[in-house]
Amino acid sequence: MKAAALRVARSPFTLWAAFVLAHLWLGLLNLYGPGYPMGDVTSVYKFWVDQLLVSEFQVGVDSQWVYPIVAFVPMVLSHAFGATLYGSTWLSIVMLLNVAAFGTLTGWGRHRDHNAAAWWWVAFLFLLGPIALGRIDSTTVPLAMIGMLLLSRHPRVAALILTIATWIKVWPAALIAAIVIASRARLRVVLVGAAASAFIVFIALSMGSGMNVFSFITQQNGRGLQIEAPISSIWLWMARVGVPETFVYYDSTILTFQVDGPGAEVAAALMNPLFALAVLTVCAIGLLAVRRGAATLQLLPPLALALVTAFIVFNKVGSPQFASWLAVPVVFGLVMALQGGRSFRTPALLVLVIAGLTQLVYPYLYNYVLSVNYVMLIVLTSRNLLLIGLSVWALLAVVRLYRGTAHDGVHDDEAEPTSWPYQQENQLS
Repeated sequence: MKAAALRVARSPFTLWAAFVLAHLWLGLLNLYGPGYPMGDVTSVYKFWVDQLLVSEFQVGVDSQWVYPIVAFVPMVLSHAFGATLYGSTWLSIVMLLNVAAFGTLTGWGRHRDHNAAAWWWVAFLFLLGPIALGRIDSTTVPLAMIGMLLLSRHPRVAALILTIATWIKVWPAALIAAIVIASRARLRVVLVGAAASAFIVFIALSMGSGMNVFSFITQQNGRGLQIEAPISSIWLWMARVGVPETFVYYDSTILTFQVDGPGAEVAAALMNPLFALAVLTVCAIGLLAVRRGAATLQLLPPLALALVTAFIVFNKVGSPQFASWLAVPVVFGLVMALQGGRSFRTPALLVLVIAGLTQLVYPYLYNYVLSVNYVMLIVLTSRNLLLIGLSVWALLAVVRLYRGTAHDGVHDDEAEPTSWPYQQENQLS
């Protein structure tokens, strides 16, 4: 019986069927589930596209915008079959991108040794819920995953894909930073990334954007503490126990719920420099590990995870969809473990729990979070503590490499893996 179950699980047909079923289920939840999970897509994104089609006014060009300019591309493409089908078209685009990433991960059925990582991603999607498909981040996750998995064979293509993903939502910059620090393909990645970025900026400037093309950087400065951010748990508990002048409010400019109370404004002002300091610290430790001879196979996965988690833990925004980013470094780490890299079972399990708790927080029970319900505060705080724990795990893994205690027998001449994810080819050296 056990052998038969394993054969079924290893079957490419079973794996792809589960992948498709996950997307159909999440699609139904997005379109018909409680809690208005697709509100940003069908209200905000569609509104921005309508502005262009009706008034010839494009955010990011004619005004400042919270997202990098390429984020407008999937938003416009989702209008291809009209306003009525905008949400369905968005979900179809995200699914097609995920199909490309899933195919890259599994070698389109040829690489069954990656099935465990593929099954993990399917489980992650189920646990994370509709937010896995219903935000702009959903287009960047598969692109970033493809980029990381192609890095060995096609570093220039990987750099191009990761750069495009970064110009949709900034977070894949964490992956690029990890590659530049840990991989000997760094020069090719930097050159391609710089050239692609220059081309994107040139196109935006030719459309008349002016400095609005960079406005996504400055738009974050004046934001308060979004309620889901790890730092915000302090003020949510203060509101729960009745600390005077501590409350949840809706910011109609940023279109999100934030917290206010004693010290909140100061904390919000400090989060940006703290974020920068945290990222620079992780990068510095990664560089020191490289100087000590840490192998890329050992260093790149935990360094990528450490930087991605730093982008979440030290972020004053903290939207639920940020959890979707974690799929990329975990899948990459699981694949690298097959090549002799560090085991990624601990972060893989932690991230599955984080995904499940995130779905509880949003969208179904979100109103209870807004009303600082005791049980939901425990759920949200637990999720945030697990995020911090995940960040600590990744950072300690990088620190151990710096100290020279986690080489696991990998010498400098083995510093690059022989295949990620394909065999008999290595272009990173």
